[in-house]
Amino acid sequence: EISCVTGVQTCALPISETKPNNPCFSSGPTAKRPGWALSKLSIDALGRSHRASVPKSRIKAVIDQSKALLGMPDDYLLGIVPGSDTGAFEMAMWTMLGARGVDVLSWESFGAGWKTDIQKQLKLNDVRIFDAPYGSLPDLTAVSTLDRDVVFTWNGTTSGACIPNGDWISDVREGLTFCDATSASFAMALPWTKLDVVTWSWQKVMGGEAAHGMIALSPRAVARLESYDPAWPLPKLFRLTKGGALIRDLFEGATINTPSMLAVEDQLDALAWATQIGGLSALIARSQANLSVVRNWVDQSSWAAFLTPDISQQSSTSICLKIIDPIFGGLPDSAQRAFIKSMTALLEQKNVAFDIAAYRDAPPGLRLWGGATVESTDLEKLTPWLDWAFSETLMTVS
Repeated sequence: EISCVTGVQTCALPISETKPNNPCFSSGPTAKRPGWALSKLSIDALGRSHRASVPKSRIKAVIDQSKALLGMPDDYLLGIVPGSDTGAFEMAMWTMLGARGVDVLSWESFGAGWKTDIQKQLKLNDVRIFDAPYGSLPDLTAVSTLDRDVVFTWNGTTSGACIPNGDWISDVREGLTFCDATSASFAMALPWTKLDVVTWSWQKVMGGEAAHGMIALSPRAVARLESYDPAWPLPKLFRLTKGGALIRDLFEGATINTPSMLAVEDQLDALAWATQIGGLSALIARSQANLSVVRNWVDQSSWAAFLTPDISQQSSTSICLKIIDPIFGGLPDSAQRAFIKSMTALLEQKNVAFDIAAYRDAPPGLRLWGGATVESTDLEKLTPWLDWAFSETLMTVS
């Protein structure tokens, strides 16, 4: 047995009975779906050209099933692109930005990266920046969605702050909305008619393999692609048009470069599981249940709190926590990061939780993935271990 101090009581925990069944709480790549096994994947398309009819039909199935599961409008196009979500979003920015002024929302590391690309790589002139610290959102009401393009993340993967709704986006806008939704798609209800360009990757909510991104385009986004020619050269991996027309094959199962057919089969397995358990509503419910587990524990904790204090903005996938114990707060930043490293190392040594330190650019703390592939019972089993690891680490600095 081990002992832990929770701030409410001292408890004894039989190790064999309290460990999570799956210690994978990483924020990407994330845990595989419950019951996943490599042996369950079809191998008929492996070892063949991705342009052959059978493999291409499997790629097209990922597109069709993703659109259906997400409830995407029929007139939206969806394609598979290289480079994970990063590649998909870079493709969107480099091919469509610059036609009009752009508002950029930045409140965590990925939004900050898009801001840097827009300012220092694309070097656009008419740019307005809306910043906010980790754990908060910018003032969405100040953003001009009527006549300007808008670039933003829906869910702050590295901050745990999530946009609660799309009410701030105009229905009669002239600009395009560019939404990085990599840790929101399949876990949150996205208002599709408010979004013109949406990107995500397989490695987040669906627990797929890395390196494959997806890009969804509204009819307005397609019109921009076919009417606007950027002033800068585009590498082959970014080209969505040819001769001023959209390359529509890219949204019918063709790909710019060779995808992993094993990763395609893995994604089809995840999509089949999602459909079997009840579709998008079930995925969202599972993620919300995970958030509820952490909220219930935080409510009783004397040392942990949400990095995002506004409950309406708390992410159900990238659940980011800060340490509020005064001893920890009195440490310099480097010592706080060393504390987190020691704490998470203890959990990994016990085979209880892997990869739950906050993102390297975020404030020192913890980040628990709460997407649909994570079982809420595993999070329930994890929380006493968090108390134990904190107490053990605290004793080394007290």
